[in-house]
Amino acid sequence: MAADHYFSDQPQGELVLSPLTVTLADREIEVVTAGGVFSPRALDAGTRVLLTSAPPPPTTGHVLDLGCGWGPIALSLALRSPDATVWAVDVNERSLDLTRRNAARLGLSNVTAVRPEQVPDDVRFSTIWSNPPIRVGKHELHGMLELWLPRLELDASAWLVVARNLGSDSLHRWLEESFAGWASVARATADKGYRVLRVRRTAGEANAL
Repeated sequence: MAADHYFSDQPQGELVLSPLTVTLADREIEVVTAGGVFSPRALDAGTRVLLTSAPPPPTTGHVLDLGCGWGPIALSLALRSPDATVWAVDVNERSLDLTRRNAARLGLSNVTAVRPEQVPDDVRFSTIWSNPPIRVGKHELHGMLELWLPRLELDASAWLVVARNLGSDSLHRWLEESFAGWASVARATADKGYRVLRVRRTAGEANAL
């Protein structure tokens, strides 16, 4: 049997829920995780760097967690911005199920966990936060970013955390080349071997990809 990956659509292993205590949005909470998703046993170090270094999210509008896993980014966004609509997007059905369960446990009615194609085409985002799935390969990763980054509102920013040893600097260069004239790209933070890249939309629809 092929090994499960966190980017598999349908993890084949049995769903066994495990409790996990984590600190999100400056509060200690208990969530559930399971095998077959990204970082099921702890809050990933890169995600922690993103959550502690990105600025406060917008208080209203639509915000996106791209590649939600069991939900730490989406839950943090929802806790910090209860009046915003948080879209938690993943191709892994187990990730979506866990994010929904965890949002319900915390009473967060502003989290919508869905597959990419289920986000309405006319939704635009006031911010995007992501610990993107680097291991899917450059072709898939670049395609994902080319799909979602143009859906930022004007002057809105995406915050992407990538490990230096997994190609953060090469991704930075690709973003600058691919979105030249449409967005500015900067390294916002370097911490514990991770880079947080800020992609800010600087041009309107006429110059979008």
